[in-house]
Amino acid sequence: MAAYHPAMIRINDRFTLTAADIEEQFIRAPGPGGQHVNKVETAVQLRFDARRLRTIDEAAFRRLRQIAGSRMSHDGVIVISASRFRSRERNREDARMRLREMLHAAFQRPRRRRPTRPGPGAKRRRLEAKKSRAAIKKNRAPVRYD
Repeated sequence: MAAYHPAMIRINDRFTLTAADIEEQFIRAPGPGGQHVNKVETAVQLRFDARRLRTIDEAAFRRLRQIAGSRMSHDGVIVISASRFRSRERNREDARMRLREMLHAAFQRPRRRRPTRPGPGAKRRRLEAKKSRAAIKKNRAPVRYD
């Protein structure tokens, strides 16, 4: 992996985010940590406005909206909160890496599915499974004494 540079986030060969593209706000982290957690703002809340980017096409934006889910607002702003670590720097790096992975996945076009037919072995297994299920169900029927 390439060296981590705090001012730039490399998504792929053609796309890189700069520090101006993201907004970071440090907040107090919830959870355990004793007195330290009450004094220090170690959690990071990263905001990224995907609509402002010129390099993102409509299809990639739709994929990004799908991937981000509830983390993306109606305005196209992605909010990522990171408080997994006790260190401010590690939380910042975690939030940036999560944003990078999200954008990387959105920029990858899904492969088109080529329709295929089931092979003879799959057909045979399906029919055998149907026969065995039918036999099991037939044995559940009430016994007839003729």
